[in-house]
Amino acid sequence: MVTRRIVRALVQLAIASVCSFFFIVFLDRKFRVLPKAIHNYMPQHNHGLIVTDVTIAQCSAMNPFASCKLDPEKWQRIEKDLYLGKKWASHAYLHVARKKEEDLLADDKIVLDMSVGRLDPTNTGIHGDDEETWEARPLGLWVKRTSNHKLGDSKETVTTVDVLFGDDVVEARDGWSMAGGTPLLLSGADDIPAPYLTIRRGTQKGPVKPQPRIPENGKFKIMQIADLHLSTGVGRCRDAVPDSYNDGECDADPRTLDFMARILDEEKPNLVVLTGDQVNGETAPDAQSAIFKFAQILIKRKIPYAAIFGNHDDEGSLARGAQMNILESLPYSLSRAGPDDIDGVGNYYVEVLARGKSDHSALTLYLLDSHSYSPNERAYRGYDWIKANQIEWFKNTANRLKKKHKEYTHTHMDLAFIHIPLPEYRDSHNRIKGDWREGVTAPYFNSGFRDVLVEQGVLMVSCGHDHVNDYCALSVDGDQKPALWMCYGGGAGFGGYAGYGGYHRRVRLFDVDMNQARIRTWKRLEYGDVESRIDEQIIVDAGKLVLPAEH
Repeated sequence: MVTRRIVRALVQLAIASVCSFFFIVFLDRKFRVLPKAIHNYMPQHNHGLIVTDVTIAQCSAMNPFASCKLDPEKWQRIEKDLYLGKKWASHAYLHVARKKEEDLLADDKIVLDMSVGRLDPTNTGIHGDDEETWEARPLGLWVKRTSNHKLGDSKETVTTVDVLFGDDVVEARDGWSMAGGTPLLLSGADDIPAPYLTIRRGTQKGPVKPQPRIPENGKFKIMQIADLHLSTGVGRCRDAVPDSYNDGECDADPRTLDFMARILDEEKPNLVVLTGDQVNGETAPDAQSAIFKFAQILIKRKIPYAAIFGNHDDEGSLARGAQMNILESLPYSLSRAGPDDIDGVGNYYVEVLARGKSDHSALTLYLLDSHSYSPNERAYRGYDWIKANQIEWFKNTANRLKKKHKEYTHTHMDLAFIHIPLPEYRDSHNRIKGDWREGVTAPYFNSGFRDVLVEQGVLMVSCGHDHVNDYCALSVDGDQKPALWMCYGGGAGFGGYAGYGGYHRRVRLFDVDMNQARIRTWKRLEYGDVESRIDEQIIVDAGKLVLPAEH
């Protein structure tokens, strides 16, 4: 008897050790679930599938026999730990059961609605006089289902379910809505962004993708937003100015997004370019929730937008590819992954067509992925650079487009956007307008992209990355001939640093006047006179680079 007990104890210990080993493999040093498990997560709507049930599976690292996985033949797990990997001993996952509409049996049930709360929604009166009963699930989840023969209009049935995080959560996708305003009732998760359910009903058309066009007045305004640094949840302000704002209380994301929305409403840009670090990876264990916050503001205003990535975007839960999948699926987003066979994610261009019904391009914007950190710290410390195959792609693309651009009867202009500045931004001989407050953190390896931009006739390149540098610098050739304007957007987000002497967050505007082939730029501050423009200057006139005025 004693021997059997010893053997049984040893077997249980061995099982627990194996389970603990596999659990630790998927944790990093900070006891967070490693992101590779969800890097490619993207909730998909498959045409013809209907949700038949939803539940939550919970498990604990202290119990080697507990599992957060249900029968894969029936259940699809949403690969987001509801604890966001922040509780090493506690995990929970939403599971969804779905069937093709044609495979539904007479006794199958269909999910019509979902809610969260401690009380049965039938008794609260919030959801009206329900004929169908609400079924309880874990963590305060309630599911209302109906029999298949009562299905009726399939537009009312739930076809996809997802989970987003944070009390400032918003839904940005077409056809999606939040399932009530109450988060799931996680225990011991007061310090974790709360999980909220979101659902999609029926089948939906593809997202709106407008073609940018020069308005009838011939003027096209671009707003560059750099370094939003959004979190999962409201985030924490860094280096907020002034200290007296809101009695010293400052949540980063609400203040950042209020600033963004106000300037959008006042400036009314035709296009927004987001030049990286939209997501503050270290504080965004669910990057999707952070992305939706800035996207929803633009979608609501029907403003087309194009985004590239910075060095912080993919330091959280989602890799660049997965984030671009999300951006590509959203309304009004012109963002694209670009060719698979060149380095980076987000190498593409946006054509702005001439006014009227013309199909000729008047303005071309090139957007390239400037990557993150140096792949060879011994030789070149700091940050990565634009790679040779990206430069070759850009040259080939620009040469190919030039043939079509020559058909435009006015002056066609080319601009470019990146995240990390080029090495030439460091040149002390550049003639600048604006503030150079911090060291230029450009790569120390020069891949020659600046020279290729000049060779191809690009007039201006603008970046982000260095939050408190906000100047435009005119780079010249050896004979002092103007060659390229190199601008900074200026940091916009309160989730990122902004030290170096009381820096007000800001955004940059480019007003492109196709009547005069003129580009005027200025910046808008987050705090102060709402009508103020600072450092306004003309950088291009009659299609030619303009020298900055002497101070």
